[in-house]
Amino acid sequence: MIGKTRIILINSVLIVVLIIVYIAVTLLNKPHINISEKVPNHSIEATQVLQDFQSNETQANSKYLDQILQVTGTISDLDMTNEKGVISLSADDSFGSILCHLDAKEITKTKTLKLGQSITIKGMCTGYLMDVILVKCVIVN
Repeated sequence: MIGKTRIILINSVLIVVLIIVYIAVTLLNKPHINISEKVPNHSIEATQVLQDFQSNETQANSKYLDQILQVTGTISDLDMTNEKGVISLSADDSFGSILCHLDAKEITKTKTLKLGQSITIKGMCTGYLMDVILVKCVIVN
């Protein structure tokens, strides 16, 4: 009896480990998305995106989360440190902004940018934490 229980337990653990390994390998080999080549799911003003998240975060998540957004807004902050760049797009609301985490290839384009300048950025929306977060961003114009 103890032998059969032990075999069942070992087989169960082995199956769980194989499932975990399969999921890990699948996620690690997920293809890279080239944002610059993708057509955006939504082209929208920064104020509208922020307003959508502030008024109903659940509904905005279902609309924008993991989607490619092309957002137009005014640059309120430029943070270029350690070869990483974040551009903040302001909205009429002083309590939030759109944080655009630039793709490494885009850093050279930031030298000509100025605060208060209007800009269009394309990136993938990863959610809302007082600010709307876009990653892998590319500067459209």
